[in-house]
Parts: sequence; structure tokens; C-alpha cells
Amino acid sequence: MFNFFVDGDNRKNDKYFISGADFNHIKNVLRMNVGDTLIVSCNNSSDLCKITLFESDTVVAEIVEKNYKNTNLPIEIHLFQGLPKSDKLELIIQKAVELGVTSVTPVAMKRSIVKIDEKKVKSKTQRWQAIAEAAAKQSKRNKIPQICDVVPYSKMLEAVKQLDLLLVPYECADGMGATKQALKEIKSGMSVGIIIGPEGGFDQNEIEAAIQSGGKIISLGSRILRTETAAITAVAMCMLYSETEL
Repeated sequence: MFNFFVDGDNRKNDKYFISGADFNHIKNVLRMNVGDTLIVSCNNSSDLCKITLFESDTVVAEIVEKNYKNTNLPIEIHLFQGLPKSDKLELIIQKAVELGVTSVTPVAMKRSIVKIDEKKVKSKTQRWQAIAEAAAKQSKRNKIPQICDVVPYSKMLEAVKQLDLLLVPYECADGMGATKQALKEIKSGMSVGIIIGPEGGFDQNEIEAAIQSGGKIISLGSRILRTETAAITAVAMCMLYSETEL
């Protein structure tokens, strides 16, 4: 079943009014008809709806079942991703959104190979946000995660101090004991941050600064993972532990 996101202004009583690109997608790409069902997500919840009318540029969908399916994780996961090269960040955003993250923040680190042109930051962020929206639709998320602007490592350290738990996967960590212990701390309602280094890994000063900011050093196993694999693995671990709590 297809999922669409709308603003609160697009709902009146028990009906949603869907226009713009989604109208074209519903009518001309998916070729949906009156009576077909779809999921409409608005204000962090989703409703099962039935198409009742096609107006000139608007699809009218009536709610059949409110709060149809809650796909939100019981925790917030905030991924802080060291800037990777090429299109790896697009893959990371797509998979992290599918797994349930609340936000993704690209971070400029000392060993980041990529340097983002200041003139292109806005267009880059818009593209990353569009990828997040597409992934949210595909995975039936109730809310589109936020993709933040690129920040320096120092600014990220200020942001993570507000979180309940901060995990720092590090290739030099010893064994999985600390990882298991840290994951056991995850409880419903918590905000969990994950810091992933870029291709070149963390600088030692960055690791020390993360620890001083409350970060818990963990291992993702005895194998050295690529940055995109590390991000997906760490988020998946948190997802597993958080949903096991349910």
C-alpha cells in the first residue's frame, strides 16, 4: 500500500486533500481510482484512507481507520555521520530512515575526504531531505526524519550533550562487552545519538572529545567496516534493542 505525507492544513474533518506532485503520482503514475486505499501520514501519525474523489488538481481521501499503524520506534535515534565521499551519504540516509532514525546530521571531521562547497550546501541538503522523504514513504514511516545541514565536529559535540545516550563505534574498541552493556541501557522514550567516523576514521582527539561529552565507546565486531556499513549496523542494533523492549 502506498504512503503519502501531508501537512495539517491538508486535512479537513475526516478527509485529506492531496495536491501537487503527489496528486500527479497518484493519478498519472500509480493510476489509482476512486475506492482505492492508501496511507496518509500527517502530524506524526498515519491513517488508512479511501479515495473518494478526483478534483481538477486534488485527490480527496476519506479516513477509513485512524492511527492505522504506528511505525515509530519507541526511542529517538540521531545519527551523526562523518562526511563520506561520493554518494555514500545518500545510501546511509536512505537505509537509516528505513531503519527508523529521527534525524541524520552530516559532520565535517578531521579525516573527512569530502569538503562541501558552501555554495552547494543548501541544494545538497534539499536533495538529502528528498531522499529521506522517499525512504519514509517506502518504509511506511509516520514522520519524515530531518536531514540537518553539515556541521563541524565542535558544534556536533554541543548538540549531543542533550541526548540520553551517546554511542561511538570505534574500530579500536576491545570486544563486544561494552557494546552489549551500552545497548542494554536503551529504554523506551530515550534519545540516542550515534557518531560514525568518515572513511579515514576518527582522529584521536575526536574520540577523546566524544568521551568527554558523554560518549560510550563501542565495537561493531572484530571486522573493519566501511563507514556506510558501520552506520547501518549501529542503527540496526539500536532498533533491535529498542523494539525488543516493546
